[in-house]
Amino acid sequence: IIIVINGKRINSINDNGSKSTDSPQPSGTVKISPSKHLEMRTYSFYESLLFLQDVSKRMSLPMDIRLPPEFLKKLQMENENSPLCKPLSRMSRRASLSDIGFGKLETYVKLGKLGEGTYATVFKGRSKLTENLVALKEIRLEHDEGAPCTAIREVSLLKNLKHANIVTLHDIIHTDRCLTLVFEYLDSDLKQYLDNCGNLMSMHNVKIFMFQLLRGLSYCHKRKILHRDLKPQNLLINDKGELKLADFGLARAKSVPTKTYSNEVVTLWYRPPDVLLGSTEYSTPIDMWGVGCILYEMATGRPMFPGATVKEELHLIFRLMGTPAEETWPGISSNEEFMSYLFPQYRPQALINHVPRLDPEGIDLLSALLLYDTRSRLSSETALRHPYFLSLGDNIHNLADSKTHTHTHTQSISISNKA
Repeated sequence: IIIVINGKRINSINDNGSKSTDSPQPSGTVKISPSKHLEMRTYSFYESLLFLQDVSKRMSLPMDIRLPPEFLKKLQMENENSPLCKPLSRMSRRASLSDIGFGKLETYVKLGKLGEGTYATVFKGRSKLTENLVALKEIRLEHDEGAPCTAIREVSLLKNLKHANIVTLHDIIHTDRCLTLVFEYLDSDLKQYLDNCGNLMSMHNVKIFMFQLLRGLSYCHKRKILHRDLKPQNLLINDKGELKLADFGLARAKSVPTKTYSNEVVTLWYRPPDVLLGSTEYSTPIDMWGVGCILYEMATGRPMFPGATVKEELHLIFRLMGTPAEETWPGISSNEEFMSYLFPQYRPQALINHVPRLDPEGIDLLSALLLYDTRSRLSSETALRHPYFLSLGDNIHNLADSKTHTHTHTQSISISNKA
């Protein structure tokens, strides 16, 4: 039993009845002035542990976070009557997070620049709360325009996406000059990983990474969120072999499958032919074409359709997959842009000749992801159940959203740079 007097632990009684103490007094002796007014309350060890866990869970905090003692004391006093049951209000949660140190630049230390883009600069940093490494994405704010729409979109989506295969947004810091997004830090991305292993990835690792990509994407698609910018550079990897979807700046939450969007999305090499030909009415299949291109790239070590222009990209696609016709793509003959290009009539080539390292199940999966007809293109949920992944076992297929393969099946993720 832990004895708490005026919010401070004095001593504890072990299971065997002996006493221990955190005070400088000899073990088992606690001297207290008779005139001092005491408020005594007892917590079991497990109740105290549950309190800490409950606070972290209700506030969406990492379990390894260093909660300041004065914050915990304040929270215990506020929840004196029912410390484990009383829910935190939104206002209380926001104030509590500020007390801990969230939303403050001084909570993080910059360690070096990782990269720079049009709107943002990304730094490697460290959190003073957990001592863990973080990625600090500083988005410059223009006084006339405010925060870029891509930043607003990324924040609004990631706040509600909690999955082991999606990068975690830890904190948001807003100042007059910039908006800083604090993400979990991962050592590498899929593009760097391919480069480091000489573009010859182990086929075991291809399967592991592919499964994780589909897990994260399926979680998004079930929530009607399209990523819209899948490419190796946006798939982050850590030294445990965990792969996580990142960079949701182009992502969109769709209310209905036929909602109209801009067709200027997805890096050219991973853009599906329907979008290349001007379609703005698309749904989750837009991401699945990119998944197929990434599977090919992991298995071969080279991009599948590295076109420099839209016309060249389409030409590369049709030369390998065959020029589309009404049988393979209903309605294509009425697409004015397609008809204006006057593409040669290519016959589809056997994918096994281009991806010899993929087994028959892998070739079947790849073919199903690269169908012209978006209604027939494989969904992320169906792809997860494809025979290609059967060898991973039930433990992997039945993982909770909060867990990755590395937590339960270490043997299956021996990430190696060797083929």
